[in-house]
Amino acid sequence: MRIALVIERFEPGGGVEGAAWATAHALHAAGDEVHVICRHAAPASGPIARLLRVSAGWQPWRVLAFSRAAAQAAPRGRSGPFDAVHAFSRTRHQDVYRTGGGCHAAYMERAYGAAGASWRRLTPRHAAILGIEGSVFRDPSQWLQCNSEMVRSEILDRYPIASERIVVIPNGVDLDRFRPRADPTDRDALRLQFDSDDRLVWLLVGHGYRRKGIDTAIRALAGLPERTSLLWIAGREQAPARALAAQLGVADRVRLLGRDHDPADLYAAADAFILPTRYDAFANVCLEAAASGLPVLTSGANGAAAWLGDAGLVVDDPEDVEGFSEALASLTDTEQRAALGRAARARAETRSWADHVRDLHALYAKLNP
Repeated sequence: MRIALVIERFEPGGGVEGAAWATAHALHAAGDEVHVICRHAAPASGPIARLLRVSAGWQPWRVLAFSRAAAQAAPRGRSGPFDAVHAFSRTRHQDVYRTGGGCHAAYMERAYGAAGASWRRLTPRHAAILGIEGSVFRDPSQWLQCNSEMVRSEILDRYPIASERIVVIPNGVDLDRFRPRADPTDRDALRLQFDSDDRLVWLLVGHGYRRKGIDTAIRALAGLPERTSLLWIAGREQAPARALAAQLGVADRVRLLGRDHDPADLYAAADAFILPTRYDAFANVCLEAAASGLPVLTSGANGAAAWLGDAGLVVDDPEDVEGFSEALASLTDTEQRAALGRAARARAETRSWADHVRDLHALYAKLNP
């Protein structure tokens, strides 16, 4: 197939950019001709990057300008040059719109509350995003790809959409890069790279102090016996975490690792993964941690929670500090950790990138029956 993927920044890493990068390369490896419509591209082999000249300035203007330019560069329809136009960015015109960041209206309600969301709808940034989202959702000719059932439900609750237009396809994961490390000496060596303490390690990987629930994780740690465990935090915005850890008297039990480590090594060195996120459509880090054989503890505000099912631990309310403390305490049991780690890996093995491409091809086939 000849496929156009639309993404503002085409580069490896996390978030939507990393998902688009991995998807483009997986489709290319499966034999598709992949054209990436973007305004910035890292060097890549296989997919063809087509750069658009769009201002990188003020976000609302940039988003709208990129949407217009992408529609011209990758026209949809049977008479166009592509069999499928699949957008990862917020753009108005495509065959498939990936709601990777979730339903923005739902995100605003969770992040700011009903009152805060109401007045923020008037700001240029949120107005532009909501305008594009509403336009796409009201267009019956466009398919919606959600990465979780949670997002699918949020969209159906807020927009008059035929349910058959929405297809749930979780992301894929590199099962070779993210895998359990069988050699204990390998794991021990990794541990020593980050910490000389021999206590259990709860790992949190994420950018965004409040949204990722880093404060909840630190408070949950403070509710555990002092000699039980440590919390490693990898990501940006370290200052608020440092301040809260000091305030709660757990500064010596919290390690702030920054963002420069290979996450595969962090997963291999840790004992369990925690993410009390206040909103994630589907946190890829949970999929990576599961593939690495780690027990995963997350909140019900994470679309990955339902996907994990009984292969993970879920505390429904991201504000439930006591619930997260109790869940972490249960993970001090070696057999419990081992059983959940095996279940998590087995669940992740159903989401290889080959599985993801298979699901995308099935969706693309619906465009040209």
